[in-house]
Amino acid sequence: MPDAPKQLAFDLPLDPRYGREDFLVSPSNEKAYGLIEAWPEWPDTILVLVGPPGSGKSHLASIWATDARAWTIEAAEASGDKVPHLISSGALAIEDMDRGPLDEAALFHLLNLARERGAFVLMTCENPPDRWGLTTPDLLSRLRLAPSVSLDPPDDALLKAVLVKLFVDRQLVVDTTVVDYIALRIERSLARAADVVSRLDKEALSRGRRVSRAIAAEILGSQETEESE
Repeated sequence: MPDAPKQLAFDLPLDPRYGREDFLVSPSNEKAYGLIEAWPEWPDTILVLVGPPGSGKSHLASIWATDARAWTIEAAEASGDKVPHLISSGALAIEDMDRGPLDEAALFHLLNLARERGAFVLMTCENPPDRWGLTTPDLLSRLRLAPSVSLDPPDDALLKAVLVKLFVDRQLVVDTTVVDYIALRIERSLARAADVVSRLDKEALSRGRRVSRAIAAEILGSQETEESE
């Protein structure tokens, strides 16, 4: 008997939801979340959020930007002629500080001007400032003195909760045993969880079936094979 034809699975973008109600708090991120909630009662006008991909840095930055009415930019956008304008709103979020080249002179000027004017600056990064490859001693010194907080890899409870949320966001009904199975077999990374759920969604849709433990086993097995090649 011939196999049933697969349905077409369109890779439609799924917009992440970055509201406060969508952020899941656990021991791995509660300190960072607490500092975001404490604004404007920060120990300094600068705060550095450090964490691995998918750990929730951008989500927290979005929550803070909404509260502080801050602009959000990529690090490469902080250039010399833009500095006065960037801090004119009184709050600025700068994403991915350790990706790509930085205009170090502009960044140093921005931090000094922000301090003079009492403007708040939130920066996100995967690695602490010592590992950004900075060549301006005064800038590195300023960033070393700035308060920083780390988001750790998710604990089991958070990883399972995020998997459930990712499935719900895609309107997928999945048994808790499937969630437990996935959580035990993937690295503790929210980015990895999102990738697995995306693959499962497309595969289940192409087969016209619900996401099952068997499909999860196939997808996880195929990913392991791809990564080992």
